[in-house]
Amino acid sequence: MPKRPTPETLTRFAAIVGEKGVIRDPQTQQPYLEEWRNLWTGRTPLILRPASTDEVSRIMALASETETAIVPQSGNTGLVGGQIPNPDGSEVLLSLDRMTRILTVDAEDFSITVEAGATLASVQAAAAEHDRLFPLSLASEGSCRIGGNLGSNAGGVNVIAYGNARDLCLGLEVVLANGRVLSQLRALRKDNTGYDLRNLFIGSEGTLGIITKAVLKLFPRPRRYDTAFIAVPSPAAAVTLLSRFKQHANSGVVAFELIPEIVVTFVTKHMGVRSPLPAGSPWFVLAEFADAGESAMEDALAAALDEGLATDAAVAQTEAQRLAFWELREKLSDSQKFEGGSIKHDVSVPVSRIPAFIAEAIPAVERFMPGCRFMCFGHIGDGNLHFNVSQPVGMDKQAYLGRWAEISHIVHEVVLAHGGSISAEHGIGQLKREDMRRIKSATELEVMWSLKRMLDPKGILNPGKVLPKI
Repeated sequence: MPKRPTPETLTRFAAIVGEKGVIRDPQTQQPYLEEWRNLWTGRTPLILRPASTDEVSRIMALASETETAIVPQSGNTGLVGGQIPNPDGSEVLLSLDRMTRILTVDAEDFSITVEAGATLASVQAAAAEHDRLFPLSLASEGSCRIGGNLGSNAGGVNVIAYGNARDLCLGLEVVLANGRVLSQLRALRKDNTGYDLRNLFIGSEGTLGIITKAVLKLFPRPRRYDTAFIAVPSPAAAVTLLSRFKQHANSGVVAFELIPEIVVTFVTKHMGVRSPLPAGSPWFVLAEFADAGESAMEDALAAALDEGLATDAAVAQTEAQRLAFWELREKLSDSQKFEGGSIKHDVSVPVSRIPAFIAEAIPAVERFMPGCRFMCFGHIGDGNLHFNVSQPVGMDKQAYLGRWAEISHIVHEVVLAHGGSISAEHGIGQLKREDMRRIKSATELEVMWSLKRMLDPKGILNPGKVLPKI
């Protein structure tokens, strides 16, 4: 078990990073200690902001010596509490927000090497400067950082075409719990030489090691985007429409987002964003093609309208209109805050099971909580839905949020019945830690705990996250 750091230990930590790399003042610490949905607030005696891998290595060597718990944090945009220290103030928070360098861009090799504290937006911009695309795209891309993206295996809107963060990573540099540095900063596409150590750390949420650098894949920068906001009669129609679009554009379909009418209402009401189509359709789809051909989108939409899979559509005529369509999508989550408490679920099911999942999950929750409102939206191109449930109008917010575990249990049971996952892209963190007992077999948990004990025998790396208590 980790130990509470002594004043002498804290002084030794601070000496590693210098005064520029230490935050002691509780008020200055606060932005690092609060999760943005206010579900978790932590305390720490010290925030360390190392400026190099060497400093991270020395921090972890000292942490191992003194058995001090270290909580790694990148951009503090995580949604499951994996980046927040515990409230008793016994854990030291290590922020990567000073390690922001873009190290190399190899346009010929379609790769980029960055420090883990680089924001996603800065990596996208660096790739664009070399006429390349880094396709990971999230609503929080201006503040989330690559270390956290990899640590949580982030997804986003382009997974349908390019994959998750795991699929976009070629190599890693990781500081282990004892301070040793595991360096695999190689841009190889094929390396069949034993165990894939890189993938142990991607998605491990800082519980096995601290990612300090990464080599990421780049792609040709699309010359043309075709983007449409489409009214559809049902989720089943949306799933069939996705299939038709793939037939028309194949790999050119780079995004396909399902949006219910109620969410459009919330965004237009609270966020000052206009809908591309008038109200009246129960569901909408935001679809995007890249380099699919001049008439691909128009041909696909014409066929969809003839077939009854779509009832109306607006196609962006300018880049400004395209960005306006995406602004509506990116502000969906924020708009829910104005409607009181929201119990959120990041789930996935096979794409073909999406209509059945929605048809079963909504009445199941309604039976438990009459009057609640459903914000079921997300990346149906890869089966990932954000099944968020807003409180009934007039209900006390805290009383509603107090039913989180019960409502989540109902939703997750339906997910599992359809062969799905209770975490598609946000991770496990604190929020879903105990759920691991019923979604993972005893053998799976035993293997996971074996890896944890081997790589972190003193239990100092992000304790209390991902793995359930034993």
